[in-house]
Amino acid sequence: MSTPSVSFEFFPPKSLEGSFRLWDCVNTLAPLAPTFVSVTYGAGGTTRKLTHEAVSTIHKTSGLNVAAHLTCVDATRAETMEIAQSYADAGVREIVALRGDAPKGQEKFTAHPDGFASSVELIESLANTGQFTIRVGAYPEKHPEAPDQAADIAFLKRKIDAGASSAITQFFFEADTFFRFRDACVKAGIDAPIIPGILPIENWNGTQKFSAQCGTHIPQVIHDAFTNATRDGTTDLLATALATELCDELLRGGVDHLHFYTLNRPELTRDVCHALGIAPKARLQNVA
Repeated sequence: MSTPSVSFEFFPPKSLEGSFRLWDCVNTLAPLAPTFVSVTYGAGGTTRKLTHEAVSTIHKTSGLNVAAHLTCVDATRAETMEIAQSYADAGVREIVALRGDAPKGQEKFTAHPDGFASSVELIESLANTGQFTIRVGAYPEKHPEAPDQAADIAFLKRKIDAGASSAITQFFFEADTFFRFRDACVKAGIDAPIIPGILPIENWNGTQKFSAQCGTHIPQVIHDAFTNATRDGTTDLLATALATELCDELLRGGVDHLHFYTLNRPELTRDVCHALGIAPKARLQNVA
């Protein structure tokens, strides 16, 4: 079993303290030589400017390959493509293209009158520029807005056919969840890489809430384990062990790339990578 390649997701800072935390996260994980790192977009496009600043700064100062999240929310087509062009002008050539969540206070996504109606339209426009490698989201468990998983997979195929080169999944907690999804994608004619998204559980209460929102099943054995670990003060040890075991099962099942949702807390992700044999390979360059 060979050592996998890895990638990491960060979110943009909203305060000075957050800026230091993001840079610490980059500094901690960059030596693991990720294939790329991505920076998220806040719900409703609320961090559009912050995302652009974070992407540009990481790209300039770290030498890492940065993928910028881009959504269809609350912007015209022209405005969205201007943002994309500004990334290209800054030397950023990877985009994670998403529909995006509804702005706060809205129950569901509603397209801007002059905006992209779906991620498929956004992907087509990005692909037509010929300037980007485009990645998209995928859902190994049914998306809350989808009628069934077959509809999720059919839509994923539309995104790949529109010009995306790979998909990154929502997090999950059982390897078989990913394997069933991967097999269904292959059966549907999807031949692009499906990258599993891994969430080391840094905050158990937050993870439960997030999982409920996005339809991710948490097995009872994990609930029971965290109840005991919270009582014993060993939640970090448990989180590292569970994520490492999940990744090991995925690698044994043929996965060769792991994408970690860091939540800008790098220690658990770093420890899981070390446990998998992913050793530091490089140091940051051009630090301002």
